Amino acid sequence: MAIARRASDSSGLTLFVMVAGSVAALYLARDVLIPFAIALTLTFLLTPVVRLLQSIHLPRVLAVLAVVLVSTASAVGLGWVLWGQLFNLANDLPKYRANIDSRIQGLRMPKSPLRQAADNVKEISQEISGTPPPVAPPAPAVPARGKRAVANTPSKPGQIEIVEPGRSDLQYLLDLGAPILRPLATVGLVLVFTIFMLIEKAELRNRLLRLAGVKRLNTVTVALDDAAKRVSKYLLMQLLVNVSFGVLFATGLFFIGVPNAALWGALTAVLRIVPYVGSPIAAAFPLILSLAVFPGWLPPVLVVALFATLELVIANLVEPLLYGANTGISPLAILVTTVFWTILWGPAGLILSTPLTVCAGVLGRYFPQLAFLHILLGDEPALEPAAAFYQRLLALDHPEAHNVAEIFLKEHPLVGLYDLVFIPALAMAERDRHEGSLDHDREQFVFLNVAEMIAEFSDYRSEPVRAAKNDSPAPILPEAEEQLTSAFAGRILFVPASDEADSITASMLAQLLEQAGHTTISLPVDGSLTVLQALSPAPDDVICISALPPFALARCRALSRELRARFPKVPTIVGIWGFTGETNQVSAQPDPTRSEKILTTLGEAVERIDQIKTVANETGADQVESALDVHAALEAAQLA
Repeated sequence: MAIARRASDSSGLTLFVMVAGSVAALYLARDVLIPFAIALTLTFLLTPVVRLLQSIHLPRVLAVLAVVLVSTASAVGLGWVLWGQLFNLANDLPKYRANIDSRIQGLRMPKSPLRQAADNVKEISQEISGTPPPVAPPAPAVPARGKRAVANTPSKPGQIEIVEPGRSDLQYLLDLGAPILRPLATVGLVLVFTIFMLIEKAELRNRLLRLAGVKRLNTVTVALDDAAKRVSKYLLMQLLVNVSFGVLFATGLFFIGVPNAALWGALTAVLRIVPYVGSPIAAAFPLILSLAVFPGWLPPVLVVALFATLELVIANLVEPLLYGANTGISPLAILVTTVFWTILWGPAGLILSTPLTVCAGVLGRYFPQLAFLHILLGDEPALEPAAAFYQRLLALDHPEAHNVAEIFLKEHPLVGLYDLVFIPALAMAERDRHEGSLDHDREQFVFLNVAEMIAEFSDYRSEPVRAAKNDSPAPILPEAEEQLTSAFAGRILFVPASDEADSITASMLAQLLEQAGHTTISLPVDGSLTVLQALSPAPDDVICISALPPFALARCRALSRELRARFPKVPTIVGIWGFTGETNQVSAQPDPTRSEKILTTLGEAVERIDQIKTVANETGADQVESALDVHAALEAAQLA
């Protein structure tokens, strides 16, 4: 235990050092990594266009140069048009000078009652604290006519004044061009990186695969394809959404009468690339212009209503629908990582936050060492339904645990709830109980509440499930809840293997069989064999042993042997619910096919009862006994 704890502490420390080192490297190397990240994002966006040009037999180098040239020219052209429109608008502002002055005068209202009350409270607090009110500085004395004013400032003899030497013309030009040269250098670096990545994409991919190792070719290949697909789809969807938003916003502004409506629509489409803050900044320009142009308040209100409506619909309906399936990142994770990348890289990090987060989530999905990234960032449920159900029971929260079961039942049948939620939760409780980490009160709370929920679902009816889902850990019972014929009149006698958890799982199966028209009898945990002897099982009855692995396997094996000795003519089935051992691969098993007699789900148990009914009707009880011999299978399970 101590060794495992030290190993866990060492692993946690290693993970912390790795994360801290990565964050430090991202911050210190941001001057190079920011252009590289922007170029990588542009590569994801432009790769489909390059492939399209290559499909018409254009060489890759020419295709890349053509795409980059057209994209750069389009960006420069759009910027030039926007700048020209803004310049023309600035020249037209004097036409609205009178309206602007009237707006400013309207803002200079007399002191409101609220402001007057605040000033009174401030004066009273100053009097109580003894703080003298601020005294206005005396007005400078006006000298009499004919007299020269005397300076009040005392002279400081020997004062030394330091005069900076004049700057050279070259230094002046460098200081003047520094704010422009730095962004231009970044743009140039982005273009160089983008062209290189687009041309040498295959070479870069191969080198990355070689770096990861030949043994991990499949994992890295799938991860690269997944990241490229997710980022490309996200960027494409974002482009379509932003353009649509800009067109709708410009159309609405045109009908409202705001000047240069197309300009504001294009500016909104561009600024929406910046998450959270781009849209409000873009909407502020037409709002201010409407306040300056129109004398009334209706046009500004319409501008605000138009922007709010579009933003609410697109941000809350359209974007989650389009982005959610493509990014695989939860909305909360996107918000948190946006703040993280903005603090780390500034405005560039704000723009690149979502693509970078998508790449980080893909890494966590495919590489076990980075699985924490997928857990923290992914949009999949943090806990499986069984784990969430058990956790709520551990927290003594019956309503929330019941809510987990009800939500699961909306998409699954009752047998699925028992097989995939209740039984795994009971198995977790059994494991914790045997390890000594589950106290008596919580143990009783778990068992009592599960039993109550099972009783509550006694009248529940669901549609039969025809096929199991691919992501289910166990089959959910085809034809599970179809009504069986009444030709099989025998009883199903349930014997718990060891403890209360086994008894509860038996009650689940008994309930399902009762809903199918069978007669069931559940025996107590203590003295079950004595009660069973008193019931005198007949050959047309079926004895079902119910057990939860792994701790009930030994008891289940001994119980099966004893039942075979006492009731040799009564067919017996064994349910080891949730057992995942591959008993059919045990070499000591004389007949590997007999391992199928160990049932692992309630769905299989109901099917097996149906088979017993058919065999009993057609061949008689003696052949049923021979067909359902489970002793050897239990031996194999115990060995496994």
